[in-house]
Amino acid sequence: MDKNIRIEKCEDRQEPPKDEELSFGRTFTDHMFVMDYEEEQGWYDPRIVPYSPLEIDPAAAFCHYGQTTFEGLKAYRTEDDRILLFRPEKNAERFNNSNERMCICQMDPDFFVEAVKKTVQVDKNWVPAKPGTALYIRPFTIATEIYLGLKPSSRYKFIIIMSPVAAYYDQGIKPTKIYVETDFVRASKGGTGMAKTGGNYAGSLKAQAEAAEMGYDEVLWLDGNNREFVEEVGAMNVFFKINGKIITPSLEGTILPGITRDSVITILEDWGMEVEERKIKIEEVAEAYKSGDLEEAFGTGTAAIISPIGTLSWQDMEMEINNGETGEVASKLYDKLIGIQTGKIEDPYDWTVEV
Repeated sequence: MDKNIRIEKCEDRQEPPKDEELSFGRTFTDHMFVMDYEEEQGWYDPRIVPYSPLEIDPAAAFCHYGQTTFEGLKAYRTEDDRILLFRPEKNAERFNNSNERMCICQMDPDFFVEAVKKTVQVDKNWVPAKPGTALYIRPFTIATEIYLGLKPSSRYKFIIIMSPVAAYYDQGIKPTKIYVETDFVRASKGGTGMAKTGGNYAGSLKAQAEAAEMGYDEVLWLDGNNREFVEEVGAMNVFFKINGKIITPSLEGTILPGITRDSVITILEDWGMEVEERKIKIEEVAEAYKSGDLEEAFGTGTAAIISPIGTLSWQDMEMEINNGETGEVASKLYDKLIGIQTGKIEDPYDWTVEV
């Protein structure tokens, strides 16, 4: 594998947007990372080049069969002007797990992290400083073999693009309205639910659009067999605080193994809270709401970090959780995570990596 990253600087650099002008994933930095793969020589020609459209043959395999994987992580600017990544080695690990499921060649995880760091360094002036903002980093792989037969591709491109972002939700750390989906299915056992691949998200758009028309922010997915067990929210893993105990669906191959999810479990256990990773029925959640034992619900993910759930709609029940307000646990978790990520508080877990 060629690990010598060549850098071609952009001659006509843009002015990064002001912090107050940021949205999510609409504006992109001056440069991107690109690397190619062929069976005969492995990964080769790693380079950082000016951001530009890709020249892709219309017969490229990913266009027709969806052989693609991606990751998402963030770079944060600290008050003393350092730039930190949050657990990038876990993104490298998950990226290779997704690649394995999608029959895409593996990548040296250390080089994955190095490629991210180098790309951020080149465009470090794009990392915003305002609280709640970050530089969102999107590494992804696409299958580029020119062939319409159904088989794993023999050629790939690995690309990293970056976008300065505001909060994922316009309302920030405020409770969201979630609709429990009972018709459509996101994933089933033996499928690709645990992989970060485009098809999982494309298949969720119909339900998401219908929920949005009804005034909801996101969809909560149930299991693909009986629509009985809670799985995950569209862009997040989900947690419930029931009678003092934190419960989150266990990883059984149908939901994404979230890095924020893993971090939250570690923090909660360090706080002495009881955490259960297990299958949980939506009916159990509803019964806990009826009895007054459902104290909080929240989602976790790279984009939103912590997203409190204020309303959960299932069948004919409209559950208003914690009076529709952000709960104590969700609020404390957000402060802890964002504090570590931005260098404002001590990182006892060695989760942050300086660029």
